[in-house]
Amino acid sequence: KIWNTETGQCDQTLTGHSWGITALCVVVGIGHVASGSRDWNIKIWNTETGQCDLTLTGHSGWVTALCVLDDGRLASGSHDRTIKIWNTE
Repeated sequence: KIWNTETGQCDQTLTGHSWGITALCVVVGIGHVASGSRDWNIKIWNTETGQCDLTLTGHSGWVTALCVLDDGRLASGSHDRTIKIWNTE
């Protein structure tokens, strides 16, 4: 969910993962958030439209950590004991 911190109201509900969300990070500068899930996938969401712009697949376990690197790439950690570096452009 995208919340309005001034009103306390929910502005948008983003749906698309088939299991629970286990990681979330803001992709600064482009109006997106990245979510990782127990479904082993990462989704890149447009916070203006509420649409999923990209789904990243490749982990074989829950995605439990996400962060954006200084160069704009996305790093993800998973229960599959790997860290993956993704170019999301």
